[in-house]
Amino acid sequence: MDIIDLLLVVILFLLAVLWIGYRKVDALLINLDRMVDSAMDGTLSERHFSEEYLSRLEAKLYRYLSSGSLSRKQLTEQKEAVEVLVGNISHQTKTPIANILLYSQLLKEVFQEEGADKEVYKSEALAAKERELAVQIEQQAEKLNFLIQSLIKLSRIENGTIVLVPKFQQVRNIFSGINCPALAEEKEIAVELPEVEAGITAFFDCKWTEEALYNILDNAVKYTPSGGRVSISVREYEMFVRIDVADTGIGIAEKDMASIFLRFYRSPSVSEEKGAGIGLYLAREIIGKEGGYIKVSSKVGQGSIFSIYLSKQPILSKL
Repeated sequence: MDIIDLLLVVILFLLAVLWIGYRKVDALLINLDRMVDSAMDGTLSERHFSEEYLSRLEAKLYRYLSSGSLSRKQLTEQKEAVEVLVGNISHQTKTPIANILLYSQLLKEVFQEEGADKEVYKSEALAAKERELAVQIEQQAEKLNFLIQSLIKLSRIENGTIVLVPKFQQVRNIFSGINCPALAEEKEIAVELPEVEAGITAFFDCKWTEEALYNILDNAVKYTPSGGRVSISVREYEMFVRIDVADTGIGIAEKDMASIFLRFYRSPSVSEEKGAGIGLYLAREIIGKEGGYIKVSSKVGQGSIFSIYLSKQPILSKL
Protein backbone atom coordinates (compact mmCIF):
# COMPACT_ATOMS: atom_id res chain seq x y z
CA MET A 1 0.00 0.00 0.00
CA ASP A 2 1.60 3.21 -1.10
CA ILE A 3 1.38 6.56 0.64
CA ILE A 4 -1.55 7.75 -1.47
CA ASP A 5 -3.65 4.73 -0.58
CA LEU A 6 -2.77 5.22 3.07
CA LEU A 7 -3.86 8.88 2.93
CA LEU A 8 -7.12 7.89 1.29
CA VAL A 9 -7.78 5.35 4.03
CA VAL A 10 -7.03 7.93 6.73
CA ILE A 11 -9.25 10.51 5.02
CA LEU A 12 -12.10 8.02 4.69
CA PHE A 13 -11.68 7.04 8.34
CA LEU A 14 -11.79 10.67 9.46
CA LEU A 15 -14.82 11.32 7.29
CA ALA A 16 -16.55 8.31 8.84
CA VAL A 17 -15.71 9.55 12.34
CA LEU A 18 -16.98 13.02 11.48
CA TRP A 19 -20.17 11.58 9.98
CA ILE A 20 -20.82 9.45 13.06
CA GLY A 21 -20.14 12.48 15.29
CA TYR A 22 -22.40 14.65 13.16
CA ARG A 23 -25.20 12.08 13.38
CA LYS A 24 -24.84 11.91 17.17
CA VAL A 25 -24.86 15.70 17.54
CA ASP A 26 -27.80 15.93 15.13
CA ALA A 27 -29.70 13.31 17.12
CA LEU A 28 -28.85 15.15 20.35
CA LEU A 29 -30.11 18.46 18.98
CA ILE A 30 -33.31 16.80 17.79
CA ASN A 31 -33.82 15.26 21.25
CA LEU A 32 -33.08 18.56 22.99
CA ASP A 33 -35.53 20.35 20.69
CA ARG A 34 -38.22 17.78 21.46
CA MET A 35 -37.49 18.07 25.18
CA VAL A 36 -37.90 21.86 25.10
CA ASP A 37 -41.16 21.54 23.14
CA SER A 38 -42.44 18.95 25.62
CA ALA A 39 -41.54 21.20 28.55
CA MET A 40 -43.36 24.11 26.93
CA ASP A 41 -46.60 22.18 26.33
CA GLY A 42 -46.44 20.33 29.67
CA THR A 43 -45.93 16.79 28.28
CA LEU A 44 -42.34 16.28 29.41
CA SER A 45 -41.88 12.64 30.49
CA GLU A 46 -39.00 10.67 31.99
CA ARG A 47 -36.59 8.97 29.59
CA HIS A 48 -33.63 6.60 29.79
CA PHE A 49 -30.19 8.18 29.43
CA SER A 50 -26.84 6.36 29.06
CA GLU A 51 -23.50 7.35 30.59
CA GLU A 52 -22.15 8.83 27.38
CA TYR A 53 -21.14 12.48 27.53
CA LEU A 54 -23.87 13.68 25.15
CA SER A 55 -26.46 11.61 26.95
CA ARG A 56 -25.37 13.13 30.26
CA LEU A 57 -25.99 16.54 28.71
CA GLU A 58 -29.49 15.42 27.77
CA ALA A 59 -30.03 14.18 31.33
CA LYS A 60 -28.95 17.52 32.82
CA LEU A 61 -31.27 19.45 30.48
CA TYR A 62 -34.10 17.06 31.33
CA ARG A 63 -33.62 17.67 35.06
CA TYR A 64 -33.56 21.43 34.48
CA LEU A 65 -36.67 21.44 32.30
CA SER A 66 -38.42 19.00 34.62
CA SER A 67 -37.86 21.26 37.64
CA GLY A 68 -39.12 24.26 35.65
CA SER A 69 -42.18 22.32 34.49
CA LEU A 70 -42.89 21.28 38.07
CA SER A 71 -42.56 24.86 39.27
CA ARG A 72 -45.00 26.07 36.63
CA LYS A 73 -47.44 23.33 37.56
CA GLN A 74 -47.21 24.26 41.24
CA LEU A 75 -47.65 27.95 40.38
CA THR A 76 -50.73 27.14 38.31
CA GLU A 77 -52.17 25.06 41.16
CA GLN A 78 -51.49 27.88 43.61
CA LYS A 79 -53.23 30.41 41.36
CA GLU A 80 -56.22 28.10 41.02
CA ALA A 81 -56.29 27.67 44.80
CA VAL A 82 -56.24 31.46 45.26
CA GLU A 83 -59.08 31.79 42.73
CA VAL A 84 -61.15 29.23 44.66
CA LEU A 85 -60.33 30.93 47.98
CA VAL A 86 -61.27 34.40 46.71
CA GLY A 87 -64.46 32.99 45.19
CA ASN A 88 -65.40 31.36 48.49
CA ILE A 89 -64.66 34.54 50.44
CA SER A 90 -66.80 36.53 48.01
CA HIS A 91 -69.68 34.07 48.27
CA GLN A 92 -69.53 33.85 52.07
CA THR A 93 -69.26 37.61 52.67
CA LYS A 94 -71.73 38.88 50.07
CA THR A 95 -74.84 38.45 52.25
CA PRO A 96 -73.34 39.72 55.55
CA ILE A 97 -71.95 42.86 53.88
CA ALA A 98 -75.25 43.55 52.14
CA ASN A 99 -77.07 43.17 55.46
CA ILE A 100 -74.64 45.46 57.28
CA LEU A 101 -75.09 48.13 54.62
CA LEU A 102 -78.87 47.78 54.75
CA TYR A 103 -79.08 47.99 58.56
CA SER A 104 -76.69 50.95 58.74
CA GLN A 105 -78.77 52.82 56.16
CA LEU A 106 -81.96 52.04 58.11
CA LEU A 107 -80.33 53.34 61.30
CA LYS A 108 -79.35 56.58 59.56
CA GLU A 109 -82.91 57.05 58.33
CA VAL A 110 -84.30 56.45 61.82
CA PHE A 111 -81.95 59.04 63.36
CA GLN A 112 -82.79 61.55 60.62
CA GLU A 113 -86.55 61.41 61.27
CA GLU A 114 -87.97 64.70 62.42
CA GLY A 115 -89.72 64.78 65.77
CA ALA A 116 -88.15 61.53 66.92
CA ASP A 117 -89.03 60.39 70.40
CA LYS A 118 -86.33 61.82 72.67
CA GLU A 119 -86.98 59.16 75.31
CA VAL A 120 -86.06 56.50 72.77
CA TYR A 121 -82.79 58.27 72.00
CA LYS A 122 -82.40 59.41 75.60
CA SER A 123 -80.80 62.66 74.40
CA GLU A 124 -80.05 64.58 71.22
CA ALA A 125 -76.33 64.13 71.84
CA LEU A 126 -76.72 60.36 72.11
CA ALA A 127 -78.83 60.27 68.96
CA ALA A 128 -76.13 62.23 67.09
CA LYS A 129 -73.47 59.83 68.38
CA GLU A 130 -75.50 56.80 67.31
CA ARG A 131 -76.00 58.27 63.84
CA GLU A 132 -72.25 58.90 63.55
CA LEU A 133 -71.58 55.27 64.44
CA ALA A 134 -74.12 54.14 61.83
CA VAL A 135 -72.32 56.23 59.20
CA GLN A 136 -68.97 54.68 60.21
CA ILE A 137 -70.44 51.19 59.96
CA GLU A 138 -71.70 51.95 56.47
CA GLN A 139 -68.35 53.42 55.37
CA GLN A 140 -66.36 50.46 56.68
CA ALA A 141 -68.77 47.98 55.08
CA GLU A 142 -68.45 49.77 51.73
CA LYS A 143 -64.66 49.73 52.07
CA LEU A 144 -64.71 46.00 52.80
CA ASN A 145 -67.02 45.38 49.86
CA PHE A 146 -64.74 47.41 47.54
CA LEU A 147 -61.67 45.48 48.71
CA ILE A 148 -63.32 42.09 48.15
CA GLN A 149 -64.60 43.06 44.69
CA SER A 150 -61.14 44.37 43.75
CA LEU A 151 -59.52 41.12 44.90
CA ILE A 152 -61.99 39.13 42.82
CA LYS A 153 -61.22 41.17 39.69
CA LEU A 154 -57.50 40.88 40.36
CA SER A 155 -57.61 37.12 40.88
CA ARG A 156 -59.75 36.48 37.80
CA ILE A 157 -57.59 38.62 35.52
CA GLU A 158 -54.36 37.01 36.76
CA ASN A 159 -55.76 33.50 36.35
CA GLY A 160 -57.31 34.16 32.95
CA THR A 161 -60.89 33.67 34.16
CA ILE A 162 -61.66 37.12 32.80
CA VAL A 163 -60.38 37.46 29.25
CA LEU A 164 -59.90 40.90 27.79
CA VAL A 165 -61.22 41.25 24.24
CA PRO A 166 -59.38 44.19 22.68
CA LYS A 167 -60.39 45.44 19.26
CA PHE A 168 -59.83 48.47 17.05
CA GLN A 169 -62.19 51.24 18.12
CA GLN A 170 -62.52 54.93 18.83
CA VAL A 171 -60.52 56.14 21.83
CA ARG A 172 -63.34 58.56 22.61
CA ASN A 173 -65.46 55.50 23.56
CA ILE A 174 -63.46 55.19 26.78
CA PHE A 175 -64.65 58.57 28.03
CA SER A 176 -68.33 58.04 27.27
CA GLY A 177 -68.72 55.93 30.42
CA ILE A 178 -66.20 57.66 32.68
CA ASN A 179 -67.75 59.26 35.77
CA CYS A 180 -65.78 61.61 37.97
CA PRO A 181 -65.05 60.15 41.44
CA ALA A 182 -67.50 61.43 44.05
CA LEU A 183 -64.52 62.58 46.11
CA ALA A 184 -63.71 65.20 43.43
CA GLU A 185 -66.93 67.11 44.17
CA GLU A 186 -66.42 66.75 47.90
CA LYS A 187 -62.88 68.21 47.67
CA GLU A 188 -63.92 70.78 45.03
CA ILE A 189 -61.37 69.43 42.57
CA ALA A 190 -61.89 70.41 38.93
CA VAL A 191 -61.69 67.37 36.64
CA GLU A 192 -61.17 68.21 32.97
CA LEU A 193 -62.13 65.48 30.49
CA PRO A 194 -60.80 65.71 26.92
CA GLU A 195 -62.68 66.16 23.68
CA VAL A 196 -61.23 63.33 21.59
CA GLU A 197 -61.33 63.50 17.81
CA ALA A 198 -63.34 60.81 16.06
CA GLY A 199 -60.41 59.68 13.90
CA ILE A 200 -58.22 58.54 16.82
CA THR A 201 -58.39 54.76 17.19
CA ALA A 202 -56.44 52.13 19.13
CA PHE A 203 -56.52 48.44 20.03
CA PHE A 204 -58.18 47.96 23.44
CA ASP A 205 -61.03 46.48 25.47
CA CYS A 206 -63.30 49.46 26.20
CA LYS A 207 -64.85 48.18 29.44
CA TRP A 208 -61.59 47.24 31.13
CA THR A 209 -59.60 50.19 29.79
CA GLU A 210 -62.30 52.44 31.21
CA GLU A 211 -61.80 50.77 34.58
CA ALA A 212 -58.02 51.18 34.38
CA LEU A 213 -58.41 54.89 33.55
CA TYR A 214 -60.94 55.37 36.36
CA ASN A 215 -58.52 53.78 38.87
CA ILE A 216 -55.80 56.23 37.84
CA LEU A 217 -58.24 59.16 37.89
CA ASP A 218 -59.51 58.15 41.34
CA ASN A 219 -55.91 57.90 42.56
CA ALA A 220 -55.17 61.41 41.22
CA VAL A 221 -58.22 62.90 42.96
CA LYS A 222 -57.41 61.09 46.21
CA TYR A 223 -53.91 62.61 46.46
CA THR A 224 -54.77 66.09 45.19
CA PRO A 225 -55.52 68.70 47.88
CA SER A 226 -58.91 70.42 47.97
CA GLY A 227 -59.32 73.06 45.28
CA GLY A 228 -56.79 71.36 42.99
CA ARG A 229 -57.14 70.26 39.38
CA VAL A 230 -56.97 66.98 37.46
CA SER A 231 -56.86 67.10 33.67
CA ILE A 232 -56.95 64.34 31.07
CA SER A 233 -55.53 64.76 27.58
CA VAL A 234 -55.12 62.50 24.55
CA ARG A 235 -52.32 62.51 22.00
CA GLU A 236 -51.89 60.26 18.97
CA TYR A 237 -48.56 58.79 17.83
CA GLU A 238 -47.66 56.43 15.01
CA MET A 239 -47.64 53.27 17.16
CA PHE A 240 -49.55 54.36 20.28
CA VAL A 241 -52.25 56.64 21.60
CA ARG A 242 -51.23 58.31 24.85
CA ILE A 243 -53.74 59.27 27.55
CA ASP A 244 -52.28 61.59 30.20
CA VAL A 245 -53.86 62.03 33.63
CA ALA A 246 -52.18 65.08 35.18
CA ASP A 247 -52.87 66.35 38.69
CA THR A 248 -51.73 69.14 41.01
CA GLY A 249 -51.38 66.71 43.91
CA ILE A 250 -48.73 65.89 46.47
CA GLY A 251 -46.50 64.10 43.98
CA ILE A 252 -44.56 60.85 44.37
CA ALA A 253 -41.15 60.55 46.01
CA GLU A 254 -38.39 59.10 43.83
CA LYS A 255 -37.87 56.19 46.25
CA ASP A 256 -41.53 55.16 45.75
CA MET A 257 -41.61 55.41 41.94
CA ALA A 258 -40.52 51.80 41.39
CA SER A 259 -43.08 50.43 43.85
CA ILE A 260 -46.35 52.27 43.21
CA PHE A 261 -47.58 49.65 40.73
CA LEU A 262 -46.90 46.74 43.09
CA ARG A 263 -49.89 44.91 44.51
CA PHE A 264 -50.99 46.25 47.93
CA TYR A 265 -48.15 48.80 48.05
CA ARG A 266 -48.89 51.90 50.11
CA SER A 267 -46.23 54.53 50.64
CA PRO A 268 -45.66 55.35 54.34
CA SER A 269 -46.23 59.03 53.50
CA VAL A 270 -49.87 58.35 52.50
CA SER A 271 -50.69 55.57 54.94
CA GLU A 272 -53.43 57.71 56.51
CA GLU A 273 -55.29 58.04 53.20
CA LYS A 274 -58.04 55.62 52.23
CA GLY A 275 -57.03 52.86 49.83
CA ALA A 276 -55.85 49.26 49.56
CA GLY A 277 -52.99 49.56 47.07
CA ILE A 278 -54.85 47.67 44.33
CA GLY A 279 -56.02 50.32 41.84
CA LEU A 280 -52.71 51.09 40.11
CA TYR A 281 -51.69 47.43 40.04
CA LEU A 282 -54.99 46.46 38.43
CA ALA A 283 -54.66 49.32 35.90
CA ARG A 284 -51.19 48.15 34.87
CA GLU A 285 -52.37 44.53 34.51
CA ILE A 286 -55.26 45.58 32.26
CA ILE A 287 -53.23 47.86 30.00
CA GLY A 288 -50.38 45.34 29.81
CA LYS A 289 -52.71 42.56 28.66
CA GLU A 290 -53.88 44.82 25.84
CA GLY A 291 -50.32 45.31 24.60
CA GLY A 292 -49.90 48.77 26.13
CA TYR A 293 -48.05 50.16 29.13
CA ILE A 294 -48.17 52.91 31.77
CA LYS A 295 -45.49 55.47 32.61
CA VAL A 296 -45.42 58.05 35.38
CA SER A 297 -43.53 61.27 35.99
CA SER A 298 -43.82 63.24 39.21
CA LYS A 299 -42.32 65.92 41.43
CA VAL A 300 -43.02 66.04 45.13
CA GLY A 301 -45.35 68.93 45.91
CA GLN A 302 -46.01 69.71 42.24
CA GLY A 303 -48.16 66.79 41.06
CA SER A 304 -47.93 63.72 38.86
CA ILE A 305 -48.65 62.67 35.28
CA PHE A 306 -49.75 59.09 34.60
CA SER A 307 -49.48 58.23 30.91
CA ILE A 308 -51.42 55.30 29.46
CA TYR A 309 -50.07 54.07 26.12
CA LEU A 310 -52.66 52.16 24.09
CA SER A 311 -51.26 50.14 21.21
CA LYS A 312 -52.47 50.82 17.67
CA GLN A 313 -51.41 47.30 16.64
CA PRO A 314 -52.90 43.96 17.81
CA ILE A 315 -50.65 42.03 20.15
CA LEU A 316 -49.28 38.72 18.90
CA SER A 317 -49.37 36.79 22.17
CA LYS A 318 -52.56 35.23 23.48
CA LEU A 319 -54.33 37.36 26.07
